Amino acid sequence: MKTKILSLLLVFGLLLSSCDLNEEPYGFYSEENFYKTPADAEASLIYAYNALTFLEYSRGIFYIGELASDICDVKADEGYGSQQLNNWTADASNESLTYYFKYCYIAINRANAVIENVANSNFNAEIKNKLLGEAYFLRAFNYFNLVKVFGLVPIQRDMVKTISQASPTMAKNMDEVYNFIHADLRTAEAYLGVSRNVGRADKVAVQSLMAKTYLTIASSKESGVPKYTDMGKDVNMMYDSAAYFAGKVLNDQTEYSIDPELTHIYDVYAPDGPEHIFIMSMDRTGLNEGNYSKIAMMFQPWVDGVPYYIMNPDGSLTYTTNGWEVFKTTTAFYNTFGATDKRKTELLVTKIYNQAGVQTGALGNNFSYAFTRKYVDPEFVGQKSSAKPYLIRFSDVALIYAEAVGPTAEGYNWINQVRSRAGLSEVITGLSTVEFRNVVVRERGWELAFEGQRLYDLRRKSIVTTTDPKATAAGISEAEAAFYPIPQMEIDLNPNLSN
Repeated sequence: MKTKILSLLLVFGLLLSSCDLNEEPYGFYSEENFYKTPADAEASLIYAYNALTFLEYSRGIFYIGELASDICDVKADEGYGSQQLNNWTADASNESLTYYFKYCYIAINRANAVIENVANSNFNAEIKNKLLGEAYFLRAFNYFNLVKVFGLVPIQRDMVKTISQASPTMAKNMDEVYNFIHADLRTAEAYLGVSRNVGRADKVAVQSLMAKTYLTIASSKESGVPKYTDMGKDVNMMYDSAAYFAGKVLNDQTEYSIDPELTHIYDVYAPDGPEHIFIMSMDRTGLNEGNYSKIAMMFQPWVDGVPYYIMNPDGSLTYTTNGWEVFKTTTAFYNTFGATDKRKTELLVTKIYNQAGVQTGALGNNFSYAFTRKYVDPEFVGQKSSAKPYLIRFSDVALIYAEAVGPTAEGYNWINQVRSRAGLSEVITGLSTVEFRNVVVRERGWELAFEGQRLYDLRRKSIVTTTDPKATAAGISEAEAAFYPIPQMEIDLNPNLSN
């Protein structure tokens, strides 16, 4: 009996799998009993979304996107691979990079399975279009994650069903990768409407991702980032395209908007808040990590081995878990915030309390760094929480728009909306385009801190070595900082891969 395969794994350790031989193959569905109904196809789409919650994928968002930046250091006894990322010595054997590469392609192959099978189904048009639109978005989303981390990557266009399909060739250039991403996003935009569903993507998520990709191309080519400089794209047209799609998000819908309350964005009880365009689905009731989250523990310090309380802006207390202090906010980054910036005073914790409201620890006493409260869940269960990675937020898109349009009235308007919520004054007028865009990137550092985006902003602006002291100390060049190498294990499995 022929089988349909929704995972990248055909057998033990096929294409890009990096699995040991004790791992059982997963994701096999009989052709006789799958994709026969819309409910079957919906289950396969959820299966594709669930690839994002793999431990090595969801944690990779932070290990890769934050450690190699000026925002975080890693604790001294964290694993060697994390030390490599933090100190800019990661090579093709780095475990975090190897797993991230693997799970991006698992997610891609699951999306490919949905696309192939649903396209050939006889479902009604509305159901078919929604399933296909989300699958195309997921494929594009994962390819964009890959290109941000590794640069040129192989393009797997079809579901892997045979050994002969297990060795895709490397993309010829960045144009090929981005053209593929944009084709998927155009298709997704045509298929989807505006319809919020926590953990799922809609038309606004598609337009947001389109804006992010165009901004990355524009600023990377303008800044002389290797491989981008060879693209056959006009920088100004790319900025215009970023502004066009970001503008659609900001002006053409009413479902999403700037959340007027900063702390509400990070309320685990409000994953459907106005800011959340695309958010990962995790809940403390899940049985396995990935279904539930341990993100808070990665950022919060170990304080006497017991849970503690943190104070809210209104003076009330929130119970939170003791942490592993993996990601430690650097003092230098903490000091860049303005004294009255609410993203410092309300979202960064420097004091903790007991149940009676008595301070039991402070920076320099029980713990050594200010930690983020973006992932606090007051109803955590042991190590399980509902804190979720924030994949695309409205204020991220607002800053994309501001950067793309430059020092225009609208550009100032949107960056100032973000700053106003943080309790800050407006950006000074009269800036040049270069000055204004640099101000926006600085603002993004404060606004999106600890959300897994910092490294990619530094890379596309070619300022890694001038911003992150760890990169400076490593003696690497901007060209060396631009991309990580394709994992050696994948090159060994697929002879068509090379950097």
